[in-house]
Amino acid sequence: QVQLVESGGGLVQAGGSLRLSCAASRGGILSTYAMGWFRQNPGAEREFVASIDWTNTRTYYGDSVKGRFTMSRDNAKNTVNLQMNSLKPEDTAVYYCAADWRGGGTTTPTQYESWGQGTQVIVSS
Repeated sequence: QVQLVESGGGLVQAGGSLRLSCAASRGGILSTYAMGWFRQNPGAEREFVASIDWTNTRTYYGDSVKGRFTMSRDNAKNTVNLQMNSLKPEDTAVYYCAADWRGGGTTTPTQYESWGQGTQVIVSS
């Protein structure tokens, strides 16, 4: 199992930007995995944000973030990134990255076998 760690979260005002990163602390090369970003608030279900298939040919976004968020890979650094622009208060959540070995970029969190611990994003009004 690949071990993942997220970074880049923080406090930002509405309209601002943040860039999240997900790295493999041990156990795998992320280019062989579909990678996903999910977010979750207390008492709520985990929400799909973005994903990219393991072949790096297809990218998917949740309806609430389309046009504002961009997911990408940096294989030289063995990381995946989530660029978040035009942030809104409703984007406030803990953001998690996940890995699915040779996956197709499913939006279903239960199909990912490895998860990071999350990074907090707070967007103030």
